[in-house]
Amino acid sequence: MGLGKHAKRVLQQRASALLKENVPRLDADRRRILTALLVETAGRWRLFVRAGGPDARADAFLLGPEGLFAVTIAARPPQPPGLHALVRHAEESWAGVRDGRGRELTGSAVHFVLLTPGPRSTLRDAGPFRVLAEPELPTLFKRTAPHLDRRQVETIGAQAGRVLDGYVPLRVEATAHDETAEGFLDAGSLVSAEVAAAQLRPFDSWLTFLHPHQRAIVTRDYRGPARISGPAGTGKTVVALHRLRHVGRRTAGPLLFTTFVRTLPPVHEAAFRRLAPEFGDRAEFVHLHAWVRRFLTARGRPVEVDPRGVRTAFGRAWSRHRAVLEPIERHDEYWRTELDRVIKGRGFTTLEEYRRPAVRRGRELRLGHDQKAAVWQFYETYQYMLAERGLHDYNDVIDLALAELRRQPLETRYAAVVVDEVQDITLNGLRLIKELAGTGPNQLLLVGDGQQQVYPGGWRLSDAGIPVLGRGEVLRVNYRNRTEVLAFAQRFDARNEVDDLDGAPAIALKNAEAGNTGGTAVSWRGTEAELAAELLRRIGELTAPLGQTALILFQRQDVVRCRRILREAGVPVLSLDDYSGAPDDHLKVGTVHRAKGLDFQAVLVVEFPARPGESGAAADEATELRDRQRLVAATRARDFLWWGVVEERADTFGAAE
Repeated sequence: MGLGKHAKRVLQQRASALLKENVPRLDADRRRILTALLVETAGRWRLFVRAGGPDARADAFLLGPEGLFAVTIAARPPQPPGLHALVRHAEESWAGVRDGRGRELTGSAVHFVLLTPGPRSTLRDAGPFRVLAEPELPTLFKRTAPHLDRRQVETIGAQAGRVLDGYVPLRVEATAHDETAEGFLDAGSLVSAEVAAAQLRPFDSWLTFLHPHQRAIVTRDYRGPARISGPAGTGKTVVALHRLRHVGRRTAGPLLFTTFVRTLPPVHEAAFRRLAPEFGDRAEFVHLHAWVRRFLTARGRPVEVDPRGVRTAFGRAWSRHRAVLEPIERHDEYWRTELDRVIKGRGFTTLEEYRRPAVRRGRELRLGHDQKAAVWQFYETYQYMLAERGLHDYNDVIDLALAELRRQPLETRYAAVVVDEVQDITLNGLRLIKELAGTGPNQLLLVGDGQQQVYPGGWRLSDAGIPVLGRGEVLRVNYRNRTEVLAFAQRFDARNEVDDLDGAPAIALKNAEAGNTGGTAVSWRGTEAELAAELLRRIGELTAPLGQTALILFQRQDVVRCRRILREAGVPVLSLDDYSGAPDDHLKVGTVHRAKGLDFQAVLVVEFPARPGESGAAADEATELRDRQRLVAATRARDFLWWGVVEERADTFGAAE
């Protein structure tokens, strides 16, 4: 509910008088709309009205719980070059405003709003502006998920006089009678808003504030592809989303955010919609393989992957070659990875290519010429088994799309492409990304951390023909994990198999700087028979909401085991496969592969014993991969981490306490 009629009329009279006194030369439309905005400053909003200066500026800045708005009042948006001048001025006007934690208000956090006088607006394409007709003005003040808390609004407002030139701060004061008017600033609604703000994911504070180094990356002009690297929790994805908005404001054409991790696009899309609602459908968030299938369908070459059929083809090929390959490495999963991540993932088409030195980056087991020939025969049999049944695996789909893009590039090129968790994309996947994004100025941004690679293998960006030398950024401060959680995660010696910056030094998590204090990290060891009671006890003692808690495991069969425990205990769960970032009261459960790129207030990790019998180079490789996966699992926790180890012997796992 809003103000009572009498209280609203009184505030409107005060607002009109205040405007007339401080900004006398306003036309009727601006006076009417600014009066309506000024009425809201009796609550938690602040208004700064342009008192003069060049026309290529916003008419006002509006500051409140939903963020910072640059308001233009006109029937149509300004056109270049005036538009560019307005955007630049609004973004730069707040430079230097800080939040007390060393973070700066970033220009990409400013929302551009076009308020059109009159009852309705038919504008559709308004560039960076969110368009609202005059009757829609109240939607600006609708309480959804606040970007700023009361303290932050006051902090920004107090610094506005120092940074805003040519704007007058205006605010109407509410009397005690006004404040008790119907639904206006009642204590209950204020408490509810504060509680809602406190329960938001920490990304919300980054909707407005970034640290100076991050802010510089957002606005930097790159003359070709660029790369953001850094350990877990350093804000890489947040910077990428801000940069996507920054570049989008300065370009036309569609925007693409993609990743190898299927669960991430809907989560990051929800965050971007809050950061940049004006982009609507122009910004596309999609899993890489989903993009590829859609692209091939549009080109008249629809392809679907039948996972069960692919597994059968692999099994039939393995049965023919296991007698030769088992003496080298007895686990068929190792050879599945050799096909997926090395031979097919790197796009080899001949045995000679496969035999070249240094083509198996990230694989510890060394293969001689004759052994590679045996592997190649296995690969050819596998391909025959697929073709015999008209099947394609995921690598085949990437190959088909790459060939199609090279044959006929996209008719409408993307203005900007962001690739998150790039370390887990195959080399051929990177080649595809280069083709669809191009290598022009500010067109391609690659984001990731080689230490968080959860699949075997490795590459150099230059192998894919993507030059980033001189355009690589490294973030060093961990803002996600509290000190105790970060210290636990730093135990894991996760080797980087991805040359992030083509020779430039990378930063390991153990060398990251901590940006938050406190936190809790505890560990437990016991048998599988003891796990159920301990896991349920920990869940029952959580101080974090269940909806902001995740249970992470390393194998799908382990997910099944733990979900059975939770189901029998009546604990509501949501698979990470189905998680979109929307708030709920369900415990999130899934593998570390599905948890990548996400974070939660509390995280429970259960690690079951590794399969027996592994030894030699393949075992060393598996251990290194598991350490990277452990690091990823641990760094999903912001405030609380519980690490459970199921073991039959006391010395199975040395990292836990």
